Amino acid sequence: MFNVEKIRDDFPILSKNVYGNPLVYLDNAATSQKPRQVIDALVDYYENYNANVHRGVHTLSMEATDKFEEAREKVATFINSESSDLVVWTRNASEGLNLIAYSWGEDNVHEGDEILLTPMEHHSNLVPWQELARRKNAVIKFIPMRENGTLDMDKVDDLITERTVLVSAVHMSNALGTINSVRELGKKAHQQGAKILIDGAQSVPHMPTNVQELDCDFLVFSGHKMLGPTGIGALYVKRDIL
Repeated sequence: MFNVEKIRDDFPILSKNVYGNPLVYLDNAATSQKPRQVIDALVDYYENYNANVHRGVHTLSMEATDKFEEAREKVATFINSESSDLVVWTRNASEGLNLIAYSWGEDNVHEGDEILLTPMEHHSNLVPWQELARRKNAVIKFIPMRENGTLDMDKVDDLITERTVLVSAVHMSNALGTINSVRELGKKAHQQGAKILIDGAQSVPHMPTNVQELDCDFLVFSGHKMLGPTGIGALYVKRDIL
């Protein structure tokens, strides 16, 4: 049987009372609380390993560097990346999206090109593309939604054309909970020579994510939405893009 109290015991903040009652926290889609194991790991780092990473030859620096790269290996394994050198550390998913827009986007999006989004996107996966389209005189299009809150996939073939350079879609909506068919979107994008970017901020914490199976070109997600610390995220990039 699922032991709720045992799980709650892992989270120190849940011992707090609010208005005379035990705290009930339901905003994990925004940010998750941190279990004792994560808090202890942070304390352990600052008490035993704190030093510049990849910037020294003394013992602490080398130990910190080893921890840094071990974490990258674990993330790569977690998403089934073929190699850890395809995982880029970011501060969060939003920074990852901006990094793609202001690096890959600047070099690969040109006047008249089209970027295909969904109406479900978080502003972090909307505003960078709006700004890029404004600078490049490109066009943003949206996949329409059905009344039941899912994407109208029947319209996708008409929307992805030879002018499409990128399809950027949330895997799991933070507002609706809808799980989008990003693998199918990726296949259709690749057929036209476009790239597929997946916003995994909500999906990676809650469902298995296999970047090789998804065949995505980019994937972004945040640590703070999956019981990790604030200020850490990851960007996966397919090797032929790096």
